Amino acid sequence: MNDLLRRGTMRVNERGHLEIGGCDCVLLAKKFGTPLYVMDEELIRANCRRYIAAFKKHYPGSFQVAYAAKAFLVLYMVRLIREEGLWLDVASGGELFTALKAGFPADQILFHGNYKTDEEIVLALRHRVGRIVVDSEEELDRLDQLAGQWGGEARILLRITPGVEAHTHQFNRTGQIDSKFGIPLEEGLALRAIKKALGKNHLLLMGLHCHIGSQVFEKEPFEVAAEVMMGLAAEAKGAFGFELKELNLGGGLGVRYVSEDDPPAVEEFVESLCRAVITNCRRLGLTLPSLLIEPGRSIVGEAGTTLYTVGVVKEVPAVRTYVSVDGGMSDNPRPALYDARYSAVLANRACDAPDCVVTVSGKHCESDTLIRDVRLPRPKPGDLLAVLTTGAYHHSMASNYNRFLRPAVVFVKEGKALVACRRETYDDLLKTEILEPDWKEVADRLASL
Repeated sequence: MNDLLRRGTMRVNERGHLEIGGCDCVLLAKKFGTPLYVMDEELIRANCRRYIAAFKKHYPGSFQVAYAAKAFLVLYMVRLIREEGLWLDVASGGELFTALKAGFPADQILFHGNYKTDEEIVLALRHRVGRIVVDSEEELDRLDQLAGQWGGEARILLRITPGVEAHTHQFNRTGQIDSKFGIPLEEGLALRAIKKALGKNHLLLMGLHCHIGSQVFEKEPFEVAAEVMMGLAAEAKGAFGFELKELNLGGGLGVRYVSEDDPPAVEEFVESLCRAVITNCRRLGLTLPSLLIEPGRSIVGEAGTTLYTVGVVKEVPAVRTYVSVDGGMSDNPRPALYDARYSAVLANRACDAPDCVVTVSGKHCESDTLIRDVRLPRPKPGDLLAVLTTGAYHHSMASNYNRFLRPAVVFVKEGKALVACRRETYDDLLKTEILEPDWKEVADRLASL
């Protein structure tokens, strides 16, 4: 059995079909169509619990695990996260609105973003979200002003760029100096921002935040980030008497996309973080802060599988064999954005031995390659292709490019499949469009500006 199939509830059943959550993938495709996002609910819950258990074991202080909503967010996922006792990290007004609509406690939400509009900030203030993660000095001024107008006090963290460069794709690096995110340590800018935050009338500085990147396999960059952040906290205590109550070290732990990927286990990752924070607190004479992290991909990534139907198999002699499926970059833009690599199996022939190398292509009008040079049993039209590790940044980044319909999302558990997001229809594509605009209304609006 392919080692990458040894995850969660995934197995090959007696029919030779891939099965997830007790549900035969061939039957799922027949019932719900393809492309189809399939989420292993039991694995998602298990990953949440692994994080909680690891912190309880390795950190003597208080802690919170906040799920990073940007990885994958639907209403049902919000409910699941609440049931598992995690907080929620959102990065837009839309993610915040989704969380609130699902009934998630606002005081357990962290609101991120390098540019939050006034409307987004007001939404957060109205609902009294738990923490607003401030990304710049300019945002400190706007947030303080808006909080004053709304007659409240905003609890904040300052996002710092710690100058730690993780070994990952350049587009996934966020902790280095040259980044749109956060306030740099260099030239005393971070210390200046801390002083400024402490002087605001309507802001309560709870602590510091950093995030070094995503799909990171090494523990050392996170340890270095913890050391740097604790050093900054010590400087701020000496300069301003600031006591660090909370330290948020972000997320970024990688997952297995292909067999060569070897990320540390959740337990190893958490132990490493906790040890780094504890060691540096002792070294610097600081009180242990409440420790927060924001995992996303490592909770949902390997729990997701996308099912496609094979349509056309085209062999270019002495070059390659193209296998075209009924989806592509509209449901998975990551290969185009990051040169992301994936593994796949034929879900309806999961016991067949791989005997050829093919390139899986999407059907968009683009150089739409999902997987280059993957070993599979020789595919045939009508086969069901299962692409693994598609739980993170697939549904959330999906689009209607070429007017494709975004796939349905089903959660599978104990032989049952729950539709958490229905497949779009052609009518959905047009629901915001206007065939004959009221030009007089447009002119009146322009005249009133």
